[in-house]
Amino acid sequence: MRHRKAGLKLNRTPSHRHAMFRNMVTSLLKHDRIRTTGARAKEIRRWADHLITLAKRGDLHARRQALAIVREKEVVHKLFEQADERFGAVSGGYTRVIKLGKRPGDAASMSLVELIALESTKKKKAKKKKTKTEGKQKKKAADKKTPAAAETVKADAKEKAPVKKKDKSTDKKEVTDVEAKKTAVKGTAAKAKDEPSKVETKSAAEDTKKDKPAKKTKSAPKEQAVKAEKKDAPDGAKKKTPAKKTVKDEK
Repeated sequence: MRHRKAGLKLNRTPSHRHAMFRNMVTSLLKHDRIRTTGARAKEIRRWADHLITLAKRGDLHARRQALAIVREKEVVHKLFEQADERFGAVSGGYTRVIKLGKRPGDAASMSLVELIALESTKKKKAKKKKTKTEGKQKKKAADKKTPAAAETVKADAKEKAPVKKKDKSTDKKEVTDVEAKKTAVKGTAAKAKDEPSKVETKSAAEDTKKDKPAKKTKSAPKEQAVKAEKKDAPDGAKKKTPAKKTVKDEK
């Protein structure tokens, strides 16, 4: 008979088996789930449940017992901090085993061992749902109890609506004014472009008038004749003097 011989041997020595389960429990508490064979999964549940009960107890002696099994101190501290929030409402059954099928190499049955979901997350989700439903109920109750308030709100909304329309109209007017200014600027620019051409035409006409010869007047020939006489005057004087000299010589 096998009295007082709990646990599976798994065809390993006690020291090897003990070290293997210590490593597996440490990984399970650290990552919340591990993948292993079916026989090991069933055995590791015992170790995990024992450690979680120690964490729920929470005293110094329980912490030292957990540290004698788990390989990492940080994992133990994290477990003891979260034990009441996560497993406080549950008395046993802290893990679940999910069968995954056969392993391709040796056809061994594989399983997924994981800790149960966090209770705090479930409570938070329930609270969120409650708050949404409560908010809708409060709105309905307020609408039923205070119809006058709802009417006042609608009246305020109606009063605000025309203001928005006025703003839109003013915006449209501003836009039209801006467009009119733009068109005026374009017109002035076009006029300015046309005016230089007119100025150029006028200047060209004036230049042509200047280049044209002046009309002959009656006084012009007389002036030219006087100028010609003045130019020829020295020559005449020179001619006269030698004539006088010749007359003297003859005498």
